[in-house]
Amino acid sequence: MLLVDTNVLVDVLENDPQWADWSISQLRAQSKIDRLAINPIIYSELSLTFSKVEALDQTLDDLGLTMIEIPRPALFLAGKAFVRYRRAGGKKSNVLGDFFIGAHAAVSGYPLLTRDTRRYATYFPGVMLITPDSSA
Repeated sequence: MLLVDTNVLVDVLENDPQWADWSISQLRAQSKIDRLAINPIIYSELSLTFSKVEALDQTLDDLGLTMIEIPRPALFLAGKAFVRYRRAGGKKSNVLGDFFIGAHAAVSGYPLLTRDTRRYATYFPGVMLITPDSSA
């Protein structure tokens, strides 16, 4: 199982001129190695670009993504990591979703396909990150 971060999926859905090619090639390559998955946080973040739940669900099916739940220990770890972030001077309050995603990957032992390297590497150093830097 491999978690796919929201930014990679948005690259594809919005045909991002800088990142779409990388994201598409990674989704194709990783789907040959692992089952691609998202969690409810990623689903919720993706919903911002859709007007109907059916359209989002169809897109996820088309991309071969499975929805998996976040285990309770990951929810706990996300809160603890977010507190560390804030105590270390982190000012952004809209990043809690990243902590849920990182904690889910950490607790479940899933690699994470993302372009957001710094926060995941800092707060979840045991998570294998597949990033533009690591896949070059």
